[in-house]
Order: sequence, then C-alpha cells, then structure tokens
Amino acid sequence: MAAVKFINPAVFFLCPKENFMLKEKLEELNKKFIDIESKLSEISVSANQDEFKKLSKEHSYLSPIVEKSKEYFKLLNDINNLEELKDSADKEMKELAAAEYEEAVVKKEQMDSEIKLLLIPPDPHDGKNVIVEIRAGTGGDEAGLFVGDLFRAYTRFAESNGWRYEVVDSNPTGIGGYKEIVFTLEGSKVWKYFKFERGIHRVQRVPATEASGRVHTSAISVAVLPEAEEVDVEIKPEDLRIDTYRASGAGGQHVNKTDSAIRITHLPTGIVVACQDERSQIKNRAKAMKVLRAKLYEQKVLEYEQKISSERKQQVGTGDRSEKIRTYNFPQNRITDHRIGFSVYNITEVMNGDLRELIEKLIACDNEAKLKGANI
Repeated sequence: MAAVKFINPAVFFLCPKENFMLKEKLEELNKKFIDIESKLSEISVSANQDEFKKLSKEHSYLSPIVEKSKEYFKLLNDINNLEELKDSADKEMKELAAAEYEEAVVKKEQMDSEIKLLLIPPDPHDGKNVIVEIRAGTGGDEAGLFVGDLFRAYTRFAESNGWRYEVVDSNPTGIGGYKEIVFTLEGSKVWKYFKFERGIHRVQRVPATEASGRVHTSAISVAVLPEAEEVDVEIKPEDLRIDTYRASGAGGQHVNKTDSAIRITHLPTGIVVACQDERSQIKNRAKAMKVLRAKLYEQKVLEYEQKISSERKQQVGTGDRSEKIRTYNFPQNRITDHRIGFSVYNITEVMNGDLRELIEKLIACDNEAKLKGANI
C-alpha cells in the first residue's frame, strides 16, 4: 500500500468546548500564533522542511484571524466603556453613549459572523489541482452526448477563471459524445470550486434522434480527485505493471502505428489507469502516473474520513459517487442541486460554462453547515 501524507484539518482548528466564548477562542489562537512565529524563527525548524511547511500553513491560516481579533478586542472594550457611560448622570452623555452602544452591538454581531467564517478550518486539499473523470451511465448514446456537454461546460468555466485544462484520456462515441473522458485542471482555487461536482448528474431532455419528442432521462458520473504530488504518495516501482498498446481514435496515422498508449496497474490495490492522448509514450506514462497518484491519495483520504464520519455529516452531501446530486431538466430550463434544494433557470448559460452561481451557493451552504458543526 502506498504511503500517503495528508493534513488533518484538526491541526488548524481546536474544537471549542460547550459554551466556549468566542473571545476566549481568539485569545487562545493569538497565543498559538505567537508561539508559531517564534518556532518559525528557529534554525532547527527552518532546516526541517516538513515541520517548516506545516507551521507556515498554520501561520497563514491564523494571520487574518489574529488581525481581525485585534479589531474585535478593541470593539469589546468600547462596548464595555459605553455600557458604563449609559448609566452616566449627565443626560446628554447618557443618550450619546446609548446610541453609540447600539451601533457597537450591531457591529459586534457582524464581526462575530466574519470571525466565525475565518475560523472554519481550511480544506486540506485547498491549493491542489484536480483530475476530473466524467463517465456515461444509464441512457446509451444520450448519456455519452451529455458527457461531452458537461465536459464543454467545465472547460469553458475553467477558461473563464484562467485555469488550464489538459485531456489525459478519452473514449469518444463517434457521434460527438464520450463514453468517458479524463482531464486535469490547474489553477488557483480549482479544488474549492470543483469538489462539489462529485456524484451522479441526471439529464432530462429530448434527444436529437427522438422523432416523437419524448423526454429521455439519462445519467453520468463525475469524479473529482485532488492531484497528489510525489511527496504525498510513495509508489514503489515493483508494485506497478506497465503495459503498452496501440492507441485508437483520433490522432492521425502516427497514433495507430506505434505502441504509445500506456496502461498502469497498481498491483497492491488493483487500480488501473490508462493514457493514450499523447503521441509520446513518455508523456502518456507521466500523465497516467499523475492519475494513479491522485487515485491512491483519494483512497487513503477516504479511509481516514470514514474514521471521522460524524464530521462528514456536516458537509454538503457526502460526495459519494452513487449519490444523485443534480438534475438538468432541459424542457423546463431548470437545473436543481438536490443536496441543497437549490434551482437555477438558465440551463443554456450553465451549459456554456456559467457555473458560478450554482457552485458559490454550494460553498455558502457548506460554510453554514461547518459553522453549525463548530458550535462556536
């Protein structure tokens, strides 16, 4: 089994005890921040790259919280002073203090919400690129066509965000769709925006080949894997079986005349990945290894998450691939995300890459769920 290193979210967030006050939490984190800054200046820590990287991540997470806490502590002090002035014998002073007190209390409520959002533990995969796999499920050719449609929506959304995508492997149907397509996405906040796409996507529409106009229902599956680096996953050469074969599909005469396609089997787990998109066997092997590392990384993370299943219930959906997460109803111009009961009525725009409203709604609901779970 590959050795996998991943960050425990608990490293960043100390769950408060029952009725633990926000002020006490911030004071605790301020002390932790000072301690981390002190350690980062030590020569022994800077020489240990793993320890230095871990502390730097914690420092980055705590910095905005510490800055906000300074403003928060000052506001609490102002509220205490204004509360005393409200009892002043001076009528004018009393009225002025009362008015300022009400404003300060409203501001405190706003800051409470802002700080709680900052306290949400960062996703351990934030900052990672992703590998997306889209596969046709029930529905025959229509499912394959929707794979192509969703691939186009995703890549257009990627382009609008300045992200780079690259196809790793594909299996075209010959009528404009795909039985499956695998591609990478590289850029800022890719995981943040794509992690909720995992699951079953159902489409309801009239196929172009349907003469009677009957609405057809089909489904496809989407898997989103955080890309793992070599430091995240250790893969032993003796655990791999690597096969070469002649690629099929588009690509010209060269593709069909050389054994450039690569299939890699990870013997301990039975995971198989393939890549035939490049003409070079070396490039196909590199891409296939990237997918294999991601799959092994995901497998280990899922094993870890099963141990903390109670925390998973606080997420928006489980991310399980068998879960129907979204329905695209073309006749009604409606897309419904079943995890949060949210619908949009601009299906054409979404399929052309305008996914932002849907995804940002999911992110907001996930933050709300985490805040409730944190019980601050």
